[in-house]
Amino acid sequence: MVSQVIDDLRARGMVAQVSNEDDLIEHLSSGMRTVYCGFDPTADSLHIGNLVPLLALRRFQLAGHRPVLLVGGATGMIGDPGGRNTERELKPAEEVRRSVERIRHQAMQFLDFDQVKNAAVVVNNADWIAPLNVIDFLRDIGKHFSVNAMIQKETVRRRLEDDSNGISYTEFSYSILQSYDFVTLHDQYDCTIQMGGSDQWGNITAGIDLMRRMSSAKGFAITYPLVTASDGTKFGKSMGNAVWLDAAQTSPYRFYQFWLNVTDEDVVNYLRTFTFLSVDDIGDLETRHRADPGAREAHRTLAREVTRLVHGDEGVDAAERISEALFRNQLRALDGSDMAQLALDGMESTTVGNQALLMDVLVDCGLAVTPRGQVTRGQARKLIEGNSISVNGEKVTDTDARLTSVDSLHGRFNVVQKGKKQHHLVIVASE
Repeated sequence: MVSQVIDDLRARGMVAQVSNEDDLIEHLSSGMRTVYCGFDPTADSLHIGNLVPLLALRRFQLAGHRPVLLVGGATGMIGDPGGRNTERELKPAEEVRRSVERIRHQAMQFLDFDQVKNAAVVVNNADWIAPLNVIDFLRDIGKHFSVNAMIQKETVRRRLEDDSNGISYTEFSYSILQSYDFVTLHDQYDCTIQMGGSDQWGNITAGIDLMRRMSSAKGFAITYPLVTASDGTKFGKSMGNAVWLDAAQTSPYRFYQFWLNVTDEDVVNYLRTFTFLSVDDIGDLETRHRADPGAREAHRTLAREVTRLVHGDEGVDAAERISEALFRNQLRALDGSDMAQLALDGMESTTVGNQALLMDVLVDCGLAVTPRGQVTRGQARKLIEGNSISVNGEKVTDTDARLTSVDSLHGRFNVVQKGKKQHHLVIVASE
């Protein structure tokens, strides 16, 4: 079996910590191994932060090993205290069950479930945690954990030091449940490797210790650095900047635009983390990017590669078609599904009644803003008469112009443009 997966991950900057690295490399070299990563179903879609472990699992599979994706139907009911200063909101059981099924379906587009030898597996830890009774939990599992050691974990210690919030026993027990996952997966699938973000190191090593205590088995831990945005914030839904993998929540156009607009400082690192381009090819892109950053070749490559992974060639084509149409004011070339993407989250939008006066629309949309920051009808009139307003790519100079369903694209949509860069989608409501 190929063991170079660790070298590749390290070359991509995707290794934060490894337990017993020499032993792990020998372990990977001596046969097919099973590696798992857990995903808590705290939303009904995965987001771009989840791409890091998803693609890492895929890299292990391509190297000949078996990936196991664990969806935390049980731990998702508890909430991981890692990375937070307050208790997580406890989700209703039915909501968690729906999220589990949605995430299971999304994961199937990234992993190969048809391989003969190393087909991917999706499991739900509610299958073995839910049947536990409290006596079995305390006697058979809890007895192996030292409270003295648990309170030394960084995530727990930080919460204990915060007198205003503290930590409940519910979240304090999360590490025990995650550790038991590792034991169960070892028993059922001979899983010996757990992967996760660097903030999971304590939980993963606790699982390794529990495996040793309960069955004398040896496990390994691999963590990757937490990916951050250019301002240092963590990718993730809890931080309010989530970009979802579900096209109904983040359109392929907006998804593509997110990657296209990452900073020059981030683009090469994201190519290493979020694509399957070789490290050498990325190095060549980096050289060309440094020589001519204005060409934005690295950005376009990143946007295409990641959008293709998540939304396929069709998603890439639609995103680039919409981007080109907006740039060149060729909006009538867009079909109804393209406009629906813009309506979803591609740009700011406003719904108006049929026959709405364009001057009023400019005010309602906030486009008619004066240099002093006031929004007025007088400014709207000035913009129209000054040849500064286009509707669906065509200049409008008539102050009595109205937006109608007859003239709208596909009977509903109007892209109102101010100057060269400001766009606003106006949807004419059906009557």
